[in-house]
Amino acid sequence: MTTDRQMQIGEVAERTGLSLRTIRHYEEVGLVIPSARSKGGFRLYTETDVERLMVIRRMKPLGFSLEEMRDLLEITDRLGAGEEDEAELARVRERLDSYRKVADARCETLRAQLTAAEDFAATLRRRLGGAVN
Repeated sequence: MTTDRQMQIGEVAERTGLSLRTIRHYEEVGLVIPSARSKGGFRLYTETDVERLMVIRRMKPLGFSLEEMRDLLEITDRLGAGEEDEAELARVRERLDSYRKVADARCETLRAQLTAAEDFAATLRRRLGGAVN
């Protein structure tokens, strides 16, 4: 029998790079609910909870709203459960694919912004190089 090790919120924050406040906020809005509570009332998270938080963390730079995050997590939960009939599974996969297309487009936008920022930084370096001995 394997049991998922339980972690308190501080360890989870350290592992995910998210603040305690952010993790609590995600709980308040229903994105990630701690798997358990200690006898003293402390939130206890499992590796599965940490993985879920990391998915949310990766969505954030792409500008997904909390509602979109909730929908995406629901989709992945449903796909992971494997309890859908074929027609519903096809609809869920179609929804996931539409989010993938949005994510791909947003990544492309971010790449273009990064290229522009790197070009600007290189321009500044060149100008400093001519003025500094």
